[in-house]
Amino acid sequence: MKLYHLSDVSEPNLIKDIFPYYLPPIIKFEGNIKETIDGKEVEFDPRSVIDRDIHITDTTFRDGQQSLPPYSKEQMVNIFKMLSRLGGSNGVIRQTEFFLYTKKDREAVDACRNLGLRFPEITGWIRANKVDFRLVKEMGLKETGMLTSCSDYHIFHKQKQTRREAMEEYLSVVEAALEAGILARCHLEDVTRADVKGFVVPFVQRLEKLTENQPEHLKVKIRLCDTMGFGMSFPNAAEPRSIPKLIWRMKEECGISEDRLEWHGHNDFHKVHINGACAWIYGVNAVNTTLFGFGERTGNPPLEGALIELISLKEELMGVDLAVMTQLAGYYQKEIDAAIPFNYPFVGRDFNTTRAGIHAGGLRRDEEIYNIFDTAKLLNRPPKVAITDKSGTDGVAIWVNNFLGLKGEERLTLMKVAKIQRWVMDQYEKEGRLTAISNKELEDQVKLHFPDLYKRANNRESNL
Repeated sequence: MKLYHLSDVSEPNLIKDIFPYYLPPIIKFEGNIKETIDGKEVEFDPRSVIDRDIHITDTTFRDGQQSLPPYSKEQMVNIFKMLSRLGGSNGVIRQTEFFLYTKKDREAVDACRNLGLRFPEITGWIRANKVDFRLVKEMGLKETGMLTSCSDYHIFHKQKQTRREAMEEYLSVVEAALEAGILARCHLEDVTRADVKGFVVPFVQRLEKLTENQPEHLKVKIRLCDTMGFGMSFPNAAEPRSIPKLIWRMKEECGISEDRLEWHGHNDFHKVHINGACAWIYGVNAVNTTLFGFGERTGNPPLEGALIELISLKEELMGVDLAVMTQLAGYYQKEIDAAIPFNYPFVGRDFNTTRAGIHAGGLRRDEEIYNIFDTAKLLNRPPKVAITDKSGTDGVAIWVNNFLGLKGEERLTLMKVAKIQRWVMDQYEKEGRLTAISNKELEDQVKLHFPDLYKRANNRESNL
């Protein structure tokens, strides 16, 4: 056992190369990851994400709508515009896909295209049959996803086909897409419950053979769909649940390059976000997401989580405007009446709100102690405190100073807010209160005890 000795330093080591605060924390790797595949040891270099064009694709208007009431055309256009601003001019949010079945969906596609925005690129989604494919041709889309279910649960029990019948039907629709000059993106539904060597790999090899002589913009894409959330990121997990093994087979045995590979997950086992990040690390360039994780059953990789993860991997913002996440959350709650849990990361009402007095004390001294990154700068969400009997004088001081907009030496000391803290404790100790103190009640206390500062704060607000 190696013996370590205390380093009694004069200055703190805040590990700023990993926790810069002006960005989400940086994800660093040391060395390669080893995986055993067919008895051979294979190495993956997770540091390749720095140089690869990893990005996000979106299915908010397709999978995301399957868990909420249908969006109106106006709502889809507004969300599309905000997605474009969020992803920035570098196309971090590269594509978004639409249903094409209803007149409203097709009108929404036209309205979004007419905005003239470069990103996200609009693509379609269809079942792998020629009737659906006509919709793609009529809309004039350059790319469409095609549902190519690949587990025997789907082929035998849902489609009532043999494997050969399913494969030949899928291939015929891809051929029709090639003839029309449309890029086919094959969605391998339920791939983490499929016979990988017996169906998935032979099918993808046929697809690659079919498009090998096509120009680059028509070479088939593969979306790996973890439809039931069975995928596992753990090294040396067994197939078909192993994400690393599946990606390796797509690249090494089927010849699908990383720029034509995409991951689409579901959250049935609480693994949806980490599985998407795992797919990036092991060699997929695109992770498919939805806003706030809304999607079929337990939902999809949350777009906002994927954005933070991508920035942490790339070590830069890449032109994204994270504050738009806050605007989107407000839009969903106000205009779509979608419930976002109060403690939901990054956008929930209370995600960076503390109620513990000891935490509030840390925030008062240095907000980096109890705030994950500069949420005020990046998300337009400064850290907050909720006042209860557990908040302490520190919590009250933070609330009052933030409400009054006081900075630096102007900020009120603990002693000066002690009367408000005493009033708070009386609510619980004498009145038997069980709920948190409301902002309105605290505002009234500030007005009572600091009338001049209250008046100045109100004047400042009215001039904004």
